[in-house]
Amino acid sequence: MKNSLLSSNEYLSIKQRFGIIGNSPKLNHAIQVAAQVAPTDMTVLITGESGSGKESFSKIIHQLSSRKHGKFIAINCGAIPEGTIDSELFGHEKGSFTGAYEARKGYFEVTNGGTIFLDEIGEMPVQTQARLLRVLENGEFIKVGSSKVQKTDVRVVAATNVNLIDAVEKGKFREDLYYRLSTVPIFVPPLRERGTDIDLLFRKFASDFSEKYRVESIKLTDDAKSILLRFRFPGNIRQLKNLVEQMSALEMDRTISADTLMKYLPQQGSSLPAIYRGGSSENSENLSERDLLYKVLFDMKKDMNDLKKLVHDMLENGNVDSSVIEDNPNLFRNLENTPTLPQEARPKDFSEPIYLDSDSSNDEDYDYENVHDITHEEDESLSIEEKEKELIIKALRKNNNKRKYAAQDLGISERTLYRKIKQYEID
Repeated sequence: MKNSLLSSNEYLSIKQRFGIIGNSPKLNHAIQVAAQVAPTDMTVLITGESGSGKESFSKIIHQLSSRKHGKFIAINCGAIPEGTIDSELFGHEKGSFTGAYEARKGYFEVTNGGTIFLDEIGEMPVQTQARLLRVLENGEFIKVGSSKVQKTDVRVVAATNVNLIDAVEKGKFREDLYYRLSTVPIFVPPLRERGTDIDLLFRKFASDFSEKYRVESIKLTDDAKSILLRFRFPGNIRQLKNLVEQMSALEMDRTISADTLMKYLPQQGSSLPAIYRGGSSENSENLSERDLLYKVLFDMKKDMNDLKKLVHDMLENGNVDSSVIEDNPNLFRNLENTPTLPQEARPKDFSEPIYLDSDSSNDEDYDYENVHDITHEEDESLSIEEKEKELIIKALRKNNNKRKYAAQDLGISERTLYRKIKQYEID
């Protein structure tokens, strides 16, 4: 294993070869670790936010290894339905399940002698995790529907944008697999931690889209550049690239001012004004996506119930003048500011029911003790599971029971839909 630091020429060669732009210390450290571990057969776990460029590091590891002439396969574990992922990875025998009309080789058999990149490893089902652990420890696997043990020589590089330690604590990821995968960890820094790399990437993308659309390359004024460097880019490199492409295609003035740039940048933190109502920002940041969704639903439900009571009182007492608004300022302000939950705060699936925890230390200002009375008033039952089941049935009927198109209509993955159908016992 090479221990010396890469020279500036070696860094430059790797970056040019794999299309990596930037000179930040964190980025260079990630490249250094990838280059050092590449000649070995050690398992590598690449962590980093979505869109930060993790797949590029898996290619570095493969191409700089002795396996470079073998196959390299990148697999998104979150995109394969739970019912078929074992077959995809390990293969199956003819007749092992409905639709298995012939035997099939899995990726671990096909890629023998090469490298498999398992992206979004945190989305892998627990049952499949056990099979993967056996491959990592013994180089053995069994096809679906078979009892014959087969051998494979495959190097595994995994990646995730979630905290696997938290997933281990929640029972969603095997602890032994986590430690087996993270033999060598590589952290790919988010774009906001790479300083002036943002400007370098902007200019690279601007040049690329200038050639693509056959127009003059866009440039930033100094004020616009300052704004760009301060932006947090939650979507990382992918978001920056989309931003540059939009402006390259739409702006007539090829010099981008601060005002022009601001039109394309989403207002950070402005889309969730009501979620953090009644709690400190520190506590709110620790809430899960599921918690955030339920807080929005809870606020909306409580406000609607309060409004109904108020309207009922107005009708009974005949009090319909403007004093009603003056006497209930918080209610009307809450209703006005109730947000639409943004895409990034929506949960990826509803594999478990949502519960309100009356002992939660993060929710001091929510009256969870009376939540049963509020959410289960007469004729006002709010059952997320019932509504979800009803929507799934409608989507399946609409698409003639074709799960792929039903999942697209519902805005969920086919794998999640498959799990929901089993959960709700939908025929």
